[in-house]
Amino acid sequence: MTETIQVGSAVPDFNLTTYEPSSGDFGEVSLADLKSSGKWTILFFYPADFTFV
Repeated sequence: MTETIQVGSAVPDFNLTTYEPSSGDFGEVSLADLKSSGKWTILFFYPADFTFV
């Protein structure tokens, strides 16, 4: 099932694998953890990463 998200709507919780260049290791970020911290979170997505534009 594909869920459509509109600007200003709540985003479902998800986890992302991250790369930490300072330690040279991988980690994980949870949207639920970011929400519970009480801080603002901005999600920014853009098409065509690493392509010639």
